[in-house]
Amino acid sequence: MSVVDDLLNRCHELGADPRNTNYAGGNASAKGSQIDPVTGEPVDLMWVKGSGGDLGTLTAAGLAVLRLDRLRALTGVYPGPEREDEMVGALDFCTHGKGGAAPSIDTAMHGLVDAAHVDHLHPDSGIAIATAADGEELTRVIFGDRVAWVPWRRPGFQLGMDIAAIKAANPHAIGVILGGHGITAWGDTSAECRENSLEIIRLAETHLASHGRPEPFGPVVPGCEPLSPEQRHARASALFPLLRGLASTDRPQVGHYTDSDVVLDFVSRAEHPRLAALGTSCPDHFLRTKVSPLVLDLPAGAPLDAVADRLRELHAHYRADYAAYYDRNAVEGSPAMRGADPAIVLVPGVGMFSFGADKQTARVAGEFYVNAINVMRGAESVSAYAPISEAEKFRIEYWSLEEAKLRRRPKPRPLAARIAFVTGGGSGIGAATARRLAAEGACVVVADRDPDAARKVAAELGSSDVAVAVTADVTSEDDIRAGLAAAVLAFGGVDLIVNNAGLSLSKPLLETTVADWDLQHDVMARGSFLVSREAARIMIGQGMGGDIVYISSKNAVFAGPSNIAYSAAKADQAHQVRLLAAELGGHGIRVNGINPDGVVRGSGIFAGGWGANRAAVYGVEEEKLGEFYAQRTLLKREVLPEHVAGAVFALTGGDLSHTTGLHIPVDAGVAAAFLR
Repeated sequence: MSVVDDLLNRCHELGADPRNTNYAGGNASAKGSQIDPVTGEPVDLMWVKGSGGDLGTLTAAGLAVLRLDRLRALTGVYPGPEREDEMVGALDFCTHGKGGAAPSIDTAMHGLVDAAHVDHLHPDSGIAIATAADGEELTRVIFGDRVAWVPWRRPGFQLGMDIAAIKAANPHAIGVILGGHGITAWGDTSAECRENSLEIIRLAETHLASHGRPEPFGPVVPGCEPLSPEQRHARASALFPLLRGLASTDRPQVGHYTDSDVVLDFVSRAEHPRLAALGTSCPDHFLRTKVSPLVLDLPAGAPLDAVADRLRELHAHYRADYAAYYDRNAVEGSPAMRGADPAIVLVPGVGMFSFGADKQTARVAGEFYVNAINVMRGAESVSAYAPISEAEKFRIEYWSLEEAKLRRRPKPRPLAARIAFVTGGGSGIGAATARRLAAEGACVVVADRDPDAARKVAAELGSSDVAVAVTADVTSEDDIRAGLAAAVLAFGGVDLIVNNAGLSLSKPLLETTVADWDLQHDVMARGSFLVSREAARIMIGQGMGGDIVYISSKNAVFAGPSNIAYSAAKADQAHQVRLLAAELGGHGIRVNGINPDGVVRGSGIFAGGWGANRAAVYGVEEEKLGEFYAQRTLLKREVLPEHVAGAVFALTGGDLSHTTGLHIPVDAGVAAAFLR
């Protein structure tokens, strides 16, 4: 097995178990030799996980490749801790070949430590020892001389030199506990390195389990006990839009909700306000969770109006406190304050709400705070939780290297941080619209009365970080409430509604039954009303504006034969656009419509029998109906679901930010349907 394959296998084994390290946390390396294609001579190299990768899913493309002789030669030009950030740029001159991924800040530690294989991990048990007030003594008690203690130092070149010196001075040591941070282990082989890492982690776990005192977070506070699952989910869906709006004061955010036992227990205990105020310690944690969370200080059963008012007050205090934290610690040359909103909100009895620029970022922030809770529990059970100082946290959070990493991120897509709810999303125009919105960066809720169709489209779009499916019949108030509540719990709210669900029964007036009339009006006119009403409640609660788009029809303005019920329902939808645009504009909610025509291919309506009916009305073969519609247009082009989806994006992608009450024809040019 090659050095790289062996390293990747070790990374995957360690990264697969969350007890060993958090998502995207830590790194691993291996040293070996290859033939230099320039000289034809062997050259010593190091392969190490690059910046931003995840151990559990790492590939060879995610490794940085460096020449060991050049990396170690940097010790001769190292200017000292005050200027160690300059060494990151120097790593570019140590890369081999194309160099692979961008080297992380921990690269020096891996290269300077005299071991063939090195792991740096962030296990909860190890960080608990690293953040205990007497962590150094605990390290001696638990590990003896097999593991050394390294006082807190910001990651970088000096830390690498410190660990290398400690290893040289402690030949029996298999690794170190990094104060306030995590662990590092090494070995002569990949297997030995992995076993040494696991030995440190498991011994720490065993010590915490056998020596930790019960209830380190204190007793349960009356009134802060977890609500029943039904009650807390209902309360979470009621509070989430408000919280998301508050957390989006500086920039739009997506949310994630967690009501795991770990979180519910923590927020029920007497010590959680004190511990939460101390903040997280491991740099990987607080870079995603911010230095501390916003904590609601009301009991679980407090009236919702009182909770909402208190959350607004606490949010204002949080922003003021964060600005003061920035002002206390910023120095000349510090990056500008990036935003003062919380990334984590804790609500007793209900759970945790986490926020980020996208769903994955929000979810990972929540996962990291769960790691932090585990760390606090471990440290408090055997000692006292003592994270790194505020000043050190600021140095990490507003590190120039972290700022450079943020600048390297790709530009957000047009619909990033927006949450879309598409009715009739399991087929035709709805499915095409869901695909387009997801491709433009939106989180998408695919709503359809056919659960299999909804799940199929959602799965096609990606993981639950991108899309979820809900079963909803738009004629049912209960289904609509439940479907939008599911959207809120999945992503934090809703910003973009596409009222697309529809059907048509093509019949002349004298053959149209009351049931035909009611069904089409129930689905399209009533259904759109129900969805828009429930969505407007959420959007108004968020205070972030929003978009409601109606997929109406050319038939809303064009008098065609044998189609009275469908056309009348579409005319109802078209007028809802005008009415709601006027009513909701004061809340920043834009309401627009799209009038398609002749969408045959991929259409659920046409496939359900309407195509055959319309073909009979016009006297053409059903398979040629699309061609027939195209030939009667000015452009002589067939309209496809993707064209309608493109119009939805045009209305919501940002370029038409001042447009509301508009109907866009997507019919290839039907002169009789021109809007007047």
